[in-house]
Amino acid sequence: MNTRIPRAFATQLLVASLVVLGAGGGLGFAIVDLRHDISVSANTSRVLEQRIVETERRLAELGGAIAAEQSPDVLARRNQAFALGLVPPPEARLVRVNESVTTRLAAKRNAEIFAAENGGEAVIPVRFNLGGGAQR
Repeated sequence: MNTRIPRAFATQLLVASLVVLGAGGGLGFAIVDLRHDISVSANTSRVLEQRIVETERRLAELGGAIAAEQSPDVLARRNQAFALGLVPPPEARLVRVNESVTTRLAAKRNAEIFAAENGGEAVIPVRFNLGGGAQR
């Protein structure tokens, strides 16, 4: 009689169940490892965001401190405190630019682009002489 048939089925069933358990365990381990990686990435992102906020806060404080130190009153006090003997320039030597400085600098850098937009007019540079006033 053939008694090996039930054993062969039991062996195949045992091997199949071990493969399923092994694959399930591997999948579970992969999921846990992936969740750990996500957690590490989230913590790193949170720390970087905190550092960015702190750096932006320090930059804002530094910008405020620089603006406070550049005010005319503070500069005049520093001039007197350090006895530098600096005097403000006479009004005749100052040239006031009424247009936007940013636009003017961009126009000087990209004169050919703005010349095409303004109907062919190129930007006229401002030249200064020691006698005062501006020349074209």
